[in-house]
Formats: sequence, C-alpha cells, structure tokens
Amino acid sequence: MTDPNAIQPSELDQLPDRDPEETAEWQASLDAVAKAAGPHRAAYLMRRTLERAEGAGIALPKLLETDYVNTIPTSAEPAVDGDEEMEQRITAWNRWNAAAMVTRGSKYGVGGHIATFASAAWLYETGFNHFFRGKESDGSGDQLYIQGHASPGIYARAFLDGRINEQHLDNFRREAGGNGLPSYPHPRRLPWLWEFPTVSMGLGPISAIYQARFNRYLTSRGIKDVSDSHVWAFLGDGEMDEPESTTALTLAAREQLDNLTFVINCNLQRLDGPVRANFKIVQELEAQFRGAGWNVVKTLWGTAWDELFQLDTTGALVRRLREVPDAQVQTYQTRDAAYIREDFFGKDPALVEMAKLLSDDKILECFHVSRGGHEARKVYAAYKAALAHKGAPTVILAQTVKGHTLGEGFASKNANHQMKKLTVDEFKAMRDRLGLPISDAQFVDDVVPYAHPGADSPEVRYLQERRAALGGPAPARRVHPVAPLPQPADKAFAAFDKGSGSQNVATTMAFVRLVKDLVRDKETGKRWVPIVPDEARTFGMESLFPSLGIYSPMGQTYEPVDRDQLMYYKEAKNGQIFNEGITEAGAMAEFIAASTSYATHGETMIPFYIYYSMFGWQRTGDQMWQLGDQLGRGFLVGATAGRTTLTGEGLQHADGHSPVIAATNPAALTYDPAFAYEIGVIVKEGLRRMFGEARPGEDQNVFYYLTVYNEPLPQPAKPSAPGVDEGIVKGLYRFNTAESAGLSPAANAPRIQLLGSGTAIHWALKAQRMLAEEWGVAADVWSATSWTELRRDAMEADEALLRGEDRVPFVRQALQGAEGPVLAVSDYMRQVPDQIAQWVEQDYTSLGADGFGLSDTREAARRHFGVDAESIVVASLAQLARRGEVQATAVKEAREKYGL
Repeated sequence: MTDPNAIQPSELDQLPDRDPEETAEWQASLDAVAKAAGPHRAAYLMRRTLERAEGAGIALPKLLETDYVNTIPTSAEPAVDGDEEMEQRITAWNRWNAAAMVTRGSKYGVGGHIATFASAAWLYETGFNHFFRGKESDGSGDQLYIQGHASPGIYARAFLDGRINEQHLDNFRREAGGNGLPSYPHPRRLPWLWEFPTVSMGLGPISAIYQARFNRYLTSRGIKDVSDSHVWAFLGDGEMDEPESTTALTLAAREQLDNLTFVINCNLQRLDGPVRANFKIVQELEAQFRGAGWNVVKTLWGTAWDELFQLDTTGALVRRLREVPDAQVQTYQTRDAAYIREDFFGKDPALVEMAKLLSDDKILECFHVSRGGHEARKVYAAYKAALAHKGAPTVILAQTVKGHTLGEGFASKNANHQMKKLTVDEFKAMRDRLGLPISDAQFVDDVVPYAHPGADSPEVRYLQERRAALGGPAPARRVHPVAPLPQPADKAFAAFDKGSGSQNVATTMAFVRLVKDLVRDKETGKRWVPIVPDEARTFGMESLFPSLGIYSPMGQTYEPVDRDQLMYYKEAKNGQIFNEGITEAGAMAEFIAASTSYATHGETMIPFYIYYSMFGWQRTGDQMWQLGDQLGRGFLVGATAGRTTLTGEGLQHADGHSPVIAATNPAALTYDPAFAYEIGVIVKEGLRRMFGEARPGEDQNVFYYLTVYNEPLPQPAKPSAPGVDEGIVKGLYRFNTAESAGLSPAANAPRIQLLGSGTAIHWALKAQRMLAEEWGVAADVWSATSWTELRRDAMEADEALLRGEDRVPFVRQALQGAEGPVLAVSDYMRQVPDQIAQWVEQDYTSLGADGFGLSDTREAARRHFGVDAESIVVASLAQLARRGEVQATAVKEAREKYGL
C-alpha cells in the first residue's frame, strides 16, 4: 500500500535543495563506493540504507525486493516449543499414508495428487502442532484454507489421530457408496471436516481475505468477538497467477487485516512445469505483496546453507542466488555435484573458491534437500513472526521441492503433478528414507500397506495433546446448535398484497423496500448483511446509508460532500452495509463468508447481495458453485434483470441467460417474480427454510436467487384464490382467467394458457386483452415464478416413479384441466421456460429473448426479440391455427396488422 506521505521519485527534482553541498557529498560517496568496491557493494549499501529508513519510519518509497535469502536469519530463530523429533516422526507417518492412499486408489483409476503435500508437509504439520486454533474453545477457532491438491496429507493426519479409518482411506475419491473421501476440500461432501472449498484455484486467496474482513465486521458490530480468530490460507505459487488471487491484496492491507496470513508454497512448479522458468517467482511475489502493503517473510533456505552464507564474504553467493532463474534451480535438484559446481559456482571467481571448501555431499544437501519450507524450525519462526506482526497482513514465501521425500523419480520433475503412484520398490526406499518401522512382509501381494504407530503410541498421544491445547481437532467444521431465527412479523411481507394502486413500482424497488422493513425487526434486523458492489443508488438503496451505515474499520475520517442531504453517504466502524466497490468477485467472497457464519462462528447472518444481473452468474459463477459447496445460505438478487428492460444499455448489460446458469447449481433456488407481493412470499419462505424451523427431510443448505427489474409498473393486488402462496413458492399459479379479467369471452371461444415470468407477464396481460377484444380468443394468464423449481419437482416425480411411487409433478397438477395450448414467455432465452416442456400435457411452445442484447427502447427491443404483446398474440393465433381452432389466415392478418 502506497504511503501517501512518501516522496515519489518524480518529485525529487522539483523539491528545493536546502543544502546542495550536503547532497553532493552523499552522491560523491555513492560514486566512490561504486568505483572502489564495485556496483554490487554500492547497491548493497543502498538497500541496507533504505531498509534502515523504512524501519525508522522515514517517509520514502518502499523497497519492493530484498535479497534472495531468509527474512529471519538462523541466529534470530526462536526455539520450537515442542518435541521436534516427535514431530518429525508424525510427519513421516503422514507422508507415507498420503502417498499410500493415492497409490492404492490408482488401481481404480480415480487419480490423486502426491507431490504437492510432499512439498508442503512441514508447512501444515508445524501449524497443526503449534498455531492453528480449534473450535472447542470459543466455537470459532482459526479458519484454514487448505490447498486443494494437498488434501491427501490432511486425510493422512486425520487417520493418525483416529478421525478416519483405513476404509475411508481406501475410498478416497470413491464417494458413490456413501463412505468415501472427496478428492479435495468439499464441505458439502464431508461437512464435519472441511470448512472451505479451495481447489478451484484463486478462490481460496480472495475468500480468505474477505473471511478475515468479515471476522472484523462481526466484532465491530458487536455480533461476536472473534478477534482471536486467525485466517490461514495455504496457496501455490502457480495459483497466484489467477486474477482472484491478487485482486484483493490492497484491501487486506488497507484495512490492516493482521488476522490474516498467506502461506505460499513456492516449490517453483505449476501443473506442467516451472512457474517462472526464466525469472524468479519468489522475488516477483515479494514485490507484489510489499507493494500492496503486506508484511513479507521469506523462508527459502534450510540450515545446511548457513555454512555457505558464512563463507560468502563478498556477497557473490547472494548475487548468484538472485540471478539464477527458477527453472535452473529446479534443474540443480536433479543433477550431480559436478554439474552444480560448474554451472552455479563456476560463474564467479569468488564462488569457485568457495566451492573448493565444500564436499560433494554438502553441495547435494544444499541443492537437493535443504529448503526453508522443509524444516520445522524455519517454518515455526515464520509463523511466529506472522502472528507477532501488527497493522498489516503477512505473506510467508516458503521455498520447497515438489515431490520432496518421494524419491528421485518425483522430486522437481515437470510431470510430477500427473504422477499418481509409486512402485513397491520406491515405497521401500521412501520407508528407509523416512525411518519408518514397516517390514517387507507387510507388502502383501505387492499392495502398499497403510501404517499407524498405534492409537496409544507416543506419536498419537503427542498429536492429540497438542491439538487439545490448541482447542481441538483441525481442520473441522461445526454447525453449532443455535435456535432458529424467529420469523419477522407478517406486516412487512404483506406490504404489497393490496397492490400499489396508481403508483408505478419496479420490483427492484419493492425488494429494497421489503429489506428496509426487515432490517428494522428487533429480533433479526441486526443479522441482515446488505452487500452491493458499487450501484447502491442504481438500486434505490441510498436511503439505507444514513440509517445502517457503510462498514469501514476506519469509520468516516472526512465530511461527506452530501452531508447536508437526507440520504448522505455515511461510513461507520459498526456499519451494516458492505459497499464493496467495483468488484463482483469481492462481493461474492463477502457473501460467502457471511452466508456460512452459522457454521464458521455459530452466528446466523442473513446476507443479501444485490447486483446487476448480467454481472452475476456469468462473471462469478465459479464462486456461486463455491457457495453451494460451502453450504452457504442467503439471497442473491440479480437486479436490472432481463434482456429488454435496460433501456439503451446494450449487449454486455442485457441479461438473457442467468437463470439458465443458475439452474445448473443444485443449491440455488431460482425465482423470477413478476409482482411485488410475490417477492414478499418468496423472501418469507426463504427466511423460514434457510434460517427457521426445518421441515422433515428439508435441506436448509440452499440459497435463493431472485431476478428483479428496474421497469416501474403498476403492482396488482394479490389474488384471493386459494393456493396462491403455495403456487408462488412452487413456481406456478393462475393469476387470472379471461373471465376474471372482465373480458367476457364467448362460450365457445378458443382458449389458450399464457405463462409468463418476471416482467414478461405484463406483455402477456396486454396480449390477453388484445386476443379477447380483437380476435375473440380467451386467454388465461399464469405467473411462473420459478421455471427451475417446477423442473426440479418434476424430475423428483420421475425418480419417484422408478421407486414405485406414483407422484404427479406440480406443474401438471397446476395445469390440469386448463383448456387449450400453452404459450410460455419470459425476458430470457427460450431455454428458460422450455425447462418444463416435457412435463406439460397440453401443446407447448415458448417465446424468449435469444441472441445478444442490443441498445434501444424497451418497446423496440421487445419487438426485435419477438416477445412483446403483439408477438404473443401472433404466436397464440399460430398455436390455435395449428389445432384448427382459428382460421390460418388470422395469423397472416395479425402479422400485417401489427407490422411484424
């Protein structure tokens, strides 16, 4: 994060020099050092001087890179608070069982990854033994974002401490039988262990940042004091190329999230080869994080390197380490001492002399084995420093070797991500390398055995005692027994039951008004978490600013420009609204943290995230999938919805497909309400289902997606017919008939059923009148609040038939006895209403806004896509003509009459 008081380089020549002679002396001194001792010495002195200035708080530009050495020297490392030899043995057992589990599973062809955990084992083990707090103390503990490909090592540790057994290990990646282990951290698949899905790379980093921020939010608002919780995110150096990995770094620094630590496993390899083959990823990441305002701790070299650094009296070794590209470092891992002597040490006369003092074994120990991330003492020092640092988040850059301890066939090989097994001979060599008491006789029929020291062994007792002291097992997910939230009074939900009269109201405004009433509820109002990227005024939410406040850990350090207005911009330390700025990814990450607070912290929160519908599922659909995996609960609201309701906005704003994408997510309940009263019914049901008393067999781990529109229209009164609320929730109800609409069709008039969702129902209602008055056709109008829920219900009915149960889909029940064909229309592509086509007994066709959006008036856009009232009339007549119920000429006549 840039220091606003720092002097920028471009400013230097513009400032008056109060003592030119003194300035000249400093410049001359630098010139003299460069001439006498060389440019490397001059650069060294300048770096040390800048570090001294930074430490003293002198306002200067930050030094973005430091030498390619450990931030914490060996002499400054604290003693490890524990039994290092015991932890070495525990780590060896975990390494073995992780590799054995994946290898045994390979005979079923299910795959698995070995090399990632092999490189990161000490990064995890040190944390589990000394730092990661469990949930048994305050119910929150620390939040651990485990790197997805390292999951076998986490399962191996759970096996060692007795939380899973050999049968579980043998069912790794074989979940269909109900007793398996998911491939990666998937809370929905293993909800007692995993808290956070992370294997969709890039989502772990941004989620961890917003989780740390949400922790501060809970504390600041007085919901729960979670100031002792620390968020640890374990990431890969290749993963940092994902845009989500770094998009929120400045937010973490800006808000001083010192409750957050990134641990980046810098094994210098991504999935196919080196991360920065011709460059140095550690240096690049250091500059990126320091520039963003993070505290950076580099843990690169093991203790074997201490002798080499002591011999480096000229700085030649440090310079050489800085200039060797990552791919060459990887090559050293696979070559003999002679090659390293020539290629690494042979480039500088001082290094040639140094190498003469080193044995081949010493060189191989340094370049093949000794990395900071492979030594408990180095990792312990880094973690200790991270927790001690205040005022900024910390990133630990830990260098490791991918495939460490697995043997020469794995270590640093480009293909090791795709290598799924070791041979029996490789396992026996690994056994000897790790010093494990596993006999050859235990390899029955060449099957690699799982290994366990015994439930009462010193290793298991030590492991369990360490975890007990830290608050219980980890990772662990707990859903605390909390009372269901009381339902708000019906008054708020029924506000639009009588309609809006002559007032035009957009459904976006109706939703915002409902929320304004609900956040005033004495019981649950404080638990609402409004989230908006940067369009609160677009959605009419500015009235919430002064009453709820926008969350900011700094409060409001300025006088807002609109302070004299009623709806001024108000920030507060205990503000309730998250106004995220232009970052849908950040808003979704915040939503996920809030929506899972019931499990993470035992505090139920009710988030709603309102956004431009086009910039939701299309842009952040991967995070919606993460939300479902993490068992999140809340309301996603796609505002300014539809392909034709945004006048003039055009192709990249016109959403015609988000319900299609949402329909693919099993946890998403997707609704396209047409009227304000429907929104009240849906939100009321959502609060009951997600946060209230669960009904038998009902899954509470769902979230609601509502599309709402910016088109102001009269809001009708809620029909008084029985079953309307049930129909709204299940997805379909009859809004009116031709007769109840006062159209008085003839007794033998042809009849058609018009199904509309969202804003399209208004075109259907206009078409209903035109059909009656101009063509003598009776039309009944239905509101299809959820095509997706109708489809899901029908699919469940199909599955019930396979079990011998006779169940009729709700859509068929609702339309039973409805005369004539069915014509469905929405402001989305036809695929949305076509979801129910196969379960409708009547003749079925649909209209929709397929193709790219365009800029124009609403009327012109609807005519272009063929979904306006006139197009509905023509399509209805065509349906009836095919059935012989109207003259075929009527279709042509109608097209000409309406200019289609």
